[in-house]
Amino acid sequence: MKEIFVRLDRCMGCRSCQMACATEHSAAKTLFGAVAETPRPRYRLYVERGDGRNVPLTCRHCDPAPCLEACIAGAISRDDRGMVVHHEDRCVGCWTCLMVCPYGVIGRKQEQRIAVKCDRCPDRDVPACVSACPTKALVFSEAEEFTARTRKVQAGVVAGAVVE
Repeated sequence: MKEIFVRLDRCMGCRSCQMACATEHSAAKTLFGAVAETPRPRYRLYVERGDGRNVPLTCRHCDPAPCLEACIAGAISRDDRGMVVHHEDRCVGCWTCLMVCPYGVIGRKQEQRIAVKCDRCPDRDVPACVSACPTKALVFSEAEEFTARTRKVQAGVVAGAVVE
């Protein structure tokens, strides 16, 4: 299963990923249209500053998933790809999932009293946040591909070569 990985050394904290996420989850699907919507569309990832670095945080689709186990309404399940999926039509807005998420990445649409979480943009080949990142700090790949690339870059650093 492909996942969203972060290259911390590249994130500038520009929040382009957040804007792209909110736009993708809007009715209009355009930035200008999304800004005019009421209620405003919500993004599903968060860029936080920690230890002098910008850190984009999004759902890790944990296994086991505390949010899935805690959901009293059955609004969270795991799909056949292994992703933890939120079903807005079943959500009762109790915020239990929000309280147990170890990454703090479940948000809420207060007007509708429902939780929101990353769905990895199921209608797209690459999630909107990844496509929008100007520095390629977000990477959508299989874990093995990401770690192999990281090893290659680190080997180049150790050897004194510049590897992109």
